[in-house]
Amino acid sequence: MSVDNLDHMEKTNPEPDSAAVQERPDQLAAITAERDQLAVEKADLQDRLLRSQAEFQNLRKRTERERVELFEYASMEAVRVLLPVLDDFERAMKAETEAKEYAAGIELIYTRFYDTLKKLGLEPVDSRGQPFDPQIHHAVDMVETEEAPDHTVLDEFQRGYNFKGRLLRPAMVKVAVRPTAK
Repeated sequence: MSVDNLDHMEKTNPEPDSAAVQERPDQLAAITAERDQLAVEKADLQDRLLRSQAEFQNLRKRTERERVELFEYASMEAVRVLLPVLDDFERAMKAETEAKEYAAGIELIYTRFYDTLKKLGLEPVDSRGQPFDPQIHHAVDMVETEEAPDHTVLDEFQRGYNFKGRLLRPAMVKVAVRPTAK
């Protein structure tokens, strides 16, 4: 090999100096640390994105459910306000009168009014002879008797109603209780 060839090799394949060799592992460590940090940030952002999407889906479902309930039960308060009128019609039909046409008119109006409320979702609560249930009955009177089972509804003072499956007004009832031993 000639000296010219050696000079040429040194120029084409120079030996790295020691500072450059030491920088490479430091650069590699810095790049690896940055990559790891970016991977953690990416995972955190993906987690936050998934949580935000889940929260949005839950909000949308809850809003839709509330909207449906609002439409379904929007007339509930209006029907509740009309219940005393329905009660008055029932009392008027029970009253004795000699004017048969008047009584027939009251009964006709009551029937149409009651049927209209039923179409909206009003349902009477069946109480007489049923076991007392504090969820749907309001005990106004308790009577000691052996003629009926304990805690059975004997009479109904005011009819209770459900509206589309929900209790609108509890029934005011008289309840049988066992006589106390003397």
